[in-house]
Amino acid sequence: MKLTRQLIAGGVVSMLGMVMASGAMAQEIQPATETSAFVFNSILFLISGMVVMFMAAGFCMLEVGMVRSKNAATICLKNIALYSIAGIMVWLFGYDFIYGVSEGGFLTSDFGLWKSDAQGSAIEQLAVGYAAHSDWYFQMVFVATAASIVSGTLAERIKLLPFLIFTAILTGFIYPIQAGWQWGGGWLAAGGFSDFAGSTLVHSTGGWAALMGAIILGPRIGKYMDGKVSAMPGSNLPLATLGTFILWLGWFGFNGGSQLAAGTAEDIIAVATIFVNTNAAAAAGVVAAMIASHFLYKKVDLTLALNGAIGGLVSITAEPLAPVIWQAVFIGAVGGVLVCLTVPLLDKLKIDDVVGAIPAHLVCGIWGTLIVPLSNADTNIVWQLIGVVSIGAFVSIVSALIWVILKFTIGIRASEADEQVGLDKAELGLEAYPEFRAG
Repeated sequence: MKLTRQLIAGGVVSMLGMVMASGAMAQEIQPATETSAFVFNSILFLISGMVVMFMAAGFCMLEVGMVRSKNAATICLKNIALYSIAGIMVWLFGYDFIYGVSEGGFLTSDFGLWKSDAQGSAIEQLAVGYAAHSDWYFQMVFVATAASIVSGTLAERIKLLPFLIFTAILTGFIYPIQAGWQWGGGWLAAGGFSDFAGSTLVHSTGGWAALMGAIILGPRIGKYMDGKVSAMPGSNLPLATLGTFILWLGWFGFNGGSQLAAGTAEDIIAVATIFVNTNAAAAAGVVAAMIASHFLYKKVDLTLALNGAIGGLVSITAEPLAPVIWQAVFIGAVGGVLVCLTVPLLDKLKIDDVVGAIPAHLVCGIWGTLIVPLSNADTNIVWQLIGVVSIGAFVSIVSALIWVILKFTIGIRASEADEQVGLDKAELGLEAYPEFRAG
């Protein structure tokens, strides 16, 4: 009997020990297998890329809502065309310029047409950690985003052909070269510059290209007369609001996907943090823009609130992981206020930005990049400033040169008669809303 009790007691102790040991093991985060990490990393790229691709629809709807109805169909054509051109140009040239740059270098040293087709074997891709074309696709949709920014600023007076030519140059060469300086391991990355998801590399790049185009193209007819700014209201503000919501949704893929990995618990925790900070910054941008517009204009302006959301999103894009939530709210709120302050400044300078892309993408992109050291101790303001200035100078100079060449060769501006009748009829021979005609 005594022996039986001892055996039972020993068994209970042994079982307790096993339970405690398994509990301790359960508290440890188990590493993912190489294959499962590969799969989840690739899925993050692909799903995030699909969401970012949907941002093309958001930009299209936002721009269509912000322009007059006589130019709505042209905006639709430009947006689907620029996305398509970006896809081809990244395949032909862009991807090699982004990732072919030598370590710490300025320009690709490993360029070859159609190298995007070379994926490598499954074993080789497994060693890298993700499917080669999943990263290719993710980077391609980023390039298309930069081109969308230019479209909105120059709407209602730029001819279709020169715009598409500029889009090809921007997506095939201008954007990829400067992106390689950071994301391709070039000289900015080596120096210590940080831009997590592209406040400068994507949004300011599109903003600088748009600014140069707006200056060289000039304002719409009747926008600035007798020292006054003439309002040219958009044709469909509900559609512009829908576009903003789509962009807001897309930004979760934009920033979340830029974690570039989802194969571990730590990575998924990081993606969740990025989602929360991204949403907080956008929300703060809207509220801050509503308050600022009320103080500036004695009315709450819907278009400024919409761009406040975008301004907040752009502002947090340079570093959406490191901030705590209050920092994300602060960064986004400042972005919303900057949008409201920049719009009248552009009008004073007679720079006509139809959709407000320059305040939301360029100005907030600069702000978001410079404020990174607030939350990321591994960065410093000197290299952040170097990155902003160098990319701004490169994109501005090259973009201005291309715009000037186009202006004095094929021309970039629609004729006065075409602008008055609308580019839908003048260039496309159709109307977006044929049933609704002016009386």
